[in-house]
Amino acid sequence: MLKGTQILSREGLDPIESRLLEESMRSDYKDVGIRLRKGNYQYDLAEGIASFQLELRFPDVKDIIERLYSEEKADDQQFVRKIQTILKKMENNNVVRILPKKKPWELQRYAISSFRFIDVDKKPIVLATPEQIDHARNQLTSRPSSQKMPLPRSNIKINILLCTSIITTAYIAVLWSLLQPIINPIVFVPAFSIAVVSSLILGRLHANYRSTE
Repeated sequence: MLKGTQILSREGLDPIESRLLEESMRSDYKDVGIRLRKGNYQYDLAEGIASFQLELRFPDVKDIIERLYSEEKADDQQFVRKIQTILKKMENNNVVRILPKKKPWELQRYAISSFRFIDVDKKPIVLATPEQIDHARNQLTSRPSSQKMPLPRSNIKINILLCTSIITTAYIAVLWSLLQPIINPIVFVPAFSIAVVSSLILGRLHANYRSTE
């Protein structure tokens, strides 16, 4: 069972992540077809992922290895592949879940499906206390999702200035093209398209900026 209070991640959660957290917190004991004996890799990995999940975070394989073993082990590709194989077995037995990648080059991230299991030996496994789960649940319900977090006014202002600069440059290119004896479509069409799209974005940025006042 996990001990201590962990530091929460400040990053927002998307709807899939929030749903996975809620499901794991509500879940009763789950029967699984693998052994979760304290001291073996499967138990350690389950407990490690659960510790991240209590922080409202979803670790990749290197995050897990660094926390459970060492940074040196996280750089050992053979050991990383071994842990990934074990995690795949745990996924097949509904102990862990693999989250969709936010970016194609990122490592896969993992979630625990429950904080309570009945393993193949019919032994109850508890990865977090009710108090820890309640604390994480309170943190989850009190924080906004990443989709609802507004950009700071300073960031919006920078985006407005950048967008204005792009529009100005694009329209200069359009005017230059129109002043030529023969209009070059290779210059005119992209520049005009960029100017129109950027103008639409600029309008939205101005609306967001006014909404933060």
